[in-house]
Amino acid sequence: MKIGLLIGGASPERDVSIESCKSIYNALIELGHEVILTDPALGKHQHEKKEDYFSTLTPTTISEKNYLGSVEFLTNENVELVFNGLHGEFGEDGRIQALLDLAGIPYTGAGVLASSLAMDKEASKIMFKHFGVNTAEWLMFHFGKDSVDELKTDIRAKLGYPCIIKPNNQGSTIGLSLCENENSVDAAIKLAGEFSSKIIIEEYIDGAEIAVGILADIELPLCKITPEHKLYDYECKYTDGMSEYEVPAPIPDELTEELKRQAAIAYNAVECESYGRVDFRLRKIDSKPFCLEVNTLPGMTSHSLVPKMAKAAGINFKEMIDIIIRDSVEKAR
Repeated sequence: MKIGLLIGGASPERDVSIESCKSIYNALIELGHEVILTDPALGKHQHEKKEDYFSTLTPTTISEKNYLGSVEFLTNENVELVFNGLHGEFGEDGRIQALLDLAGIPYTGAGVLASSLAMDKEASKIMFKHFGVNTAEWLMFHFGKDSVDELKTDIRAKLGYPCIIKPNNQGSTIGLSLCENENSVDAAIKLAGEFSSKIIIEEYIDGAEIAVGILADIELPLCKITPEHKLYDYECKYTDGMSEYEVPAPIPDELTEELKRQAAIAYNAVECESYGRVDFRLRKIDSKPFCLEVNTLPGMTSHSLVPKMAKAAGINFKEMIDIIIRDSVEKAR
């Protein structure tokens, strides 16, 4: 097939996308596809050299305003399918998906509704609660409008400390803070406000982090993550040796099945497709699972979880990419 690979983009997770797409690109070539590398943040005027797409140097011309032009570029290239290798805002929030839908170009991963719901952390948590999936309690804060002092009062009354403060629509723990007490709230709100005007404050669940991978209709083993830091933060996610991964997760069979059950409900609640990852924390005192989020475009780097889980199931990276493509094509018919 002639496949357009979306790489880079205009979100703070641009570098993660580029790293993911190195692996995806190689797999697509090995599978015999013709690959049209496309950075949507560049619009109609794409790089001339393949190597430039994988450069860590950020072009000065990147902008989310260029996304429409990039879809025009893909249309002119007559691609049969777009493999969405973007991460974060403008790639996972339904906007590029909506443009591709308008252009009539099928793509991998979740559609507009699933992307917009899953990227909006408050909206996805509302869906989790509606369908009976456990999730931590939360508060919302509108940066520049709401009172931080009133927020501190609400945290004391409704959540307690420690708590998590993060942007409502970012991934990879960008802009996230763990607040041990009231003194750290102001700085956490300021940091999160750099990435979103809408900020979510969550009850902190102390316990192990478990990821449930979903790959078409194939059941994957679970992954337990043990980071060097108290949280599985950006540094622990993307730095060699900063996290330990155990696949299958060393937890009882009954708990494994309950996590898979809740993951399937959460995944379907936001209408995901083809593949994804559902993240949980197991409360230390009783191993009760709490769903953190659904990731509609999980990472494909050497550190990424879904490839690790697929490998443990006997599926190598190239086979995993082939499964995603075949499932996406089937769903587009």
